[in-house]
Amino acid sequence: MAEKKSLIQELTKGFLAENPVLRLVLGTCPTLAVSTSVTNAIGMGLSASAVLICSNIAISALRKVIPSKVRIPAYIVVIASFVTIVQMLVKAFAPALDESLGVYLPLIVVNCIILGRAEAFAGKNKVLASAVDGLGMGIGFTAALLAMAIVRELLGAGTLAGIQILPSFINPMTVFILPPGGFFVFGMLMACANKIAESKGKPKAELHGCESCPMAASCKLINTDESCNNPKEATVE
Repeated sequence: MAEKKSLIQELTKGFLAENPVLRLVLGTCPTLAVSTSVTNAIGMGLSASAVLICSNIAISALRKVIPSKVRIPAYIVVIASFVTIVQMLVKAFAPALDESLGVYLPLIVVNCIILGRAEAFAGKNKVLASAVDGLGMGIGFTAALLAMAIVRELLGAGTLAGIQILPSFINPMTVFILPPGGFFVFGMLMACANKIAESKGKPKAELHGCESCPMAASCKLINTDESCNNPKEATVE
């Protein structure tokens, strides 16, 4: 029962409390770039979620095999492999979506959300928990993209998924499909997410420990008490 409850918590934490976009502010580049339409948002969200789940499973399964000092390059190789598979599938079955997403589809390889979950969670936990974590974070990422896309496309073009919604006599506010409008909507959604989370007693999620340190990949003191208590003494090879 306790394990089941823990898995449910791992699944739901990405929805709001640790939403990768609106709470942890990760993956903002594709979020702002592809959220101009609902179709693009769904396509990017599903693609990134598939890569996130598969890479979490693979990295968790190999966590005891991958040497600590080369884990980041190893993670990137694993992620890149799944991104290539997803990109080929999208290109084969949804060429219009592939053309619309452009360079942002292959750039999933360096998406901070995926690499961050690999480093902070999948590399330290069992396969099932890692798969659930990837699913929850993927849903949270897709939901954030979709929320932004609905607002931006509706107000900026008067459509949703290409279907005309606003009457023809209402002129869309084009600024919403431009970068300034994207930043405005992003900021408003972040404020709403933080307000809702805080009202439910969930403080803003923060990264702690070695995974948030830029020297973690080459630190000699990583995974020791000394690295947390005396971070200034950590050395890099």
